[in-house]
Amino acid sequence: MRRRAGDHARLRIVTAEAILAILAILALAACEDGENGSVKPTEQPSTGSAPAAALGGRIVFNRGEGGTENIVTYTINPDGSDEQQLFFDGPSENPRWSPDGTEIQINCCGDGMVAHLIDPSTRELRSLEPPDPAVEVFCGGAWSPDGERLACEGFGVDDPSLTGIYWVRSSDGADLERITSNPGGDDIPGDFSPDGDRLAFVRLAKNGSAGIFVTDVDGSELRRVSPRGMLVDDIFGGSWSPDGSQILFVARETEEHHKAIWVVNADGTSPHQLQIDGTCGGPLSDPGSFGCYSPSWSPDGTKIVFVRSTPDPSAPAGFVENVYTVNADGSELFQVTSGSVDDNPDWGTPPASS
Repeated sequence: MRRRAGDHARLRIVTAEAILAILAILALAACEDGENGSVKPTEQPSTGSAPAAALGGRIVFNRGEGGTENIVTYTINPDGSDEQQLFFDGPSENPRWSPDGTEIQINCCGDGMVAHLIDPSTRELRSLEPPDPAVEVFCGGAWSPDGERLACEGFGVDDPSLTGIYWVRSSDGADLERITSNPGGDDIPGDFSPDGDRLAFVRLAKNGSAGIFVTDVDGSELRRVSPRGMLVDDIFGGSWSPDGSQILFVARETEEHHKAIWVVNADGTSPHQLQIDGTCGGPLSDPGSFGCYSPSWSPDGTKIVFVRSTPDPSAPAGFVENVYTVNADGSELFQVTSGSVDDNPDWGTPPASS
């Protein structure tokens, strides 16, 4: 991070007392400057200070270009600087960092049935082969913490009883193993627990209702962690905190409300809406309210990256979506991107050489 250099005066007479006085003044000025925050590289207004440089890492996200279906994947620093396009060979979306930061999974290439993995440093792409012709799988929604396996949303091609979540080896896409079963419905993987023993996911029932569930990776100990009757987002499967204690999910108060980000303990206790400056999840009729969704934890668990949607009749899509960050308690809202339709952010830690 660049720092502003102070003006240096020439001193004709230097004493120990004078040096100490000057140092004290400079230290005070530096503290006051830090409290006032700094201007974002994109010059977009922000209600909080830029994420601390010590957090490091990069955020990957996708952008809908000009309200069209041409969706492109980018990476960016948490302070909004150094935005770079990741994939150039057509549309790509739903990116997820590998745990070691050496690869990013993307959906691309006109084939949603396999996982496509790209090296963020070299832009080299590799694709996994479909593991079983009897099961249509959409892999890459979640990485196991050791990076060795990928969770997949699966559907029985001819046999509905095969529908559920599976996982495969990330090295070659083989060794298909089943985790959940949901004939007639849909299970979408969200995130593995930090110890790799459990998986959070969203379950869409036959009647259309959705809920956030947790299961052991062998399919046992299935339990709901979102409150019954809640209008849970039916495409976001949850994000598990790095310390294993909490899960982020997305829900609405009613059909007439925007989406909001919720936090629940991993055992299903104490669900509550994340209070983000009072702007997320309010009534659709309130022009001062916004939709907030697609949350993901920072690598150290102190911050959350997410998308905030704002109605904008002048935009091609009728709204704008930008990537923001907040502290884990919802404070210090900070705008990261200024694109027209940005979505699906994921905060990872690439190797130092990336």
